[in-house]
Amino acid sequence: MKKTSFSTHSETDRDFLHNARDEDIDLSDIPEITESQLTRAVMRVGGKPVPKGKVRVNMYLDADLIAFFKAKAGGRGYQTLINETLRDSIENENLEKLLRRIIREEMTTAS
Repeated sequence: MKKTSFSTHSETDRDFLHNARDEDIDLSDIPEITESQLTRAVMRVGGKPVPKGKVRVNMYLDADLIAFFKAKAGGRGYQTLINETLRDSIENENLEKLLRRIIREEMTTAS
């Protein structure tokens, strides 16, 4: 018995998706996220829950890096600035991956 492949048939309106603007998309059936839901949310990395808050870490960094962050921090703690820099790096990496994926998809559909 031959299996039916569903991958060749799609009901997605690709022309609409390609040409749609944000205001063309109906979001009325999507409920708003409440503050209560956000407080119960669990951050996961690799499927494993990550505890909230800060974790003490002992590590060696190059002396010039520490001097740079201490000078840059001014009145704030330099460790806070290092933490913010690492967070920005992670967020930008995710954005870059997303943009690369979107561009790849657009290029394959345009071909």
